[in-house]
Amino acid sequence: MPKYDVKVQLSGEDGNAFAILGRVQRALKEAGASKIEIDRFTSEATAAGYDDLIRTCMAWVKVR
Repeated sequence: MPKYDVKVQLSGEDGNAFAILGRVQRALKEAGASKIEIDRFTSEATAAGYDDLIRTCMAWVKVR
């Protein structure tokens, strides 16, 4: 179960990591996540490669 009950459409981003990161950050902000939580997500999502970014997104939000 993701940390936030937020649905984010990631398909259609053509594998663009920056677009995916931005989309999830915006969704978290709109859901009321604090800046600290969004920074925590960003740090975790950018700590490694693309596959880890996707796994982190899936751990934080519901991915469509």
